[in-house]
Amino acid sequence: MTSIGTGYDLSVSTYSPDGRVFQVEYAQKAVDNSGTAIGLRVKDGVVLAVEKIKHSRLLVPNSNKRIMTAGKHIGFASAGWMSDTRHLVKRARDEARHYYGTYKTEIPAKIIAERMGMYVQAYTLYSAVRPFGVSTLLATMDNNDPQLYMIEPSGQYMGYRGCAAGKGKQAAKTEIEKLDLDSLSVRDAVKEAARIIYSVHDSTKDKLFELELSWVCAESNGVHTHVPQDLFDEAVEYAENADNSDDEGDEEMEDDE
Repeated sequence: MTSIGTGYDLSVSTYSPDGRVFQVEYAQKAVDNSGTAIGLRVKDGVVLAVEKIKHSRLLVPNSNKRIMTAGKHIGFASAGWMSDTRHLVKRARDEARHYYGTYKTEIPAKIIAERMGMYVQAYTLYSAVRPFGVSTLLATMDNNDPQLYMIEPSGQYMGYRGCAAGKGKQAAKTEIEKLDLDSLSVRDAVKEAARIIYSVHDSTKDKLFELELSWVCAESNGVHTHVPQDLFDEAVEYAENADNSDDEGDEEMEDDE
């Protein structure tokens, strides 16, 4: 990076001469070093999937979840610092509760994404704070209309049909672009999301990981929840079989060479 070491990275409120805010870029690097999180918006719902890296065999299974619920119709998946994720989820819950208290209706996806983006961006303006080292994927259903947004550490938020964050985001985006999301059912999307997470997982560096899957769709009555256990098991089996077939294909290519 140019300008590093010249003091322009000491404060989040200072631009470098070439117009960069290094503290925001450092926050993005924290996201890029985290496990992969993806979101798929299909015709009848939204699926969230996360590769949760386990740093110790002593950790309790299914604890320290990276997919949370911010409102009954709002799902959050994260890549980055877990402590920052909890803070943002709490903020999103407050926003959803205040909106419902004022207007007596659930907060729309665009409004909650806008408010969370503005909140995150505010932490890039003052020298007394630091940016959030997390990218969050926000999935909702607005009147049976699935919506997917991603909020970056800079505060930028955009609506997506499919998105990814974390260390495997480039490979995940490539796989997502191959899918016909408009014709994919939410059940098929769960399987494809599991397959993508397994395909981008680097077993040489991070041997232990847990897969998290959630959805918000017509089948869940517009409520964000983790996928049923039978579908989860089916998706894992589908992903493992696809991963094994890819490994066998690579070995055959090596043998031919």
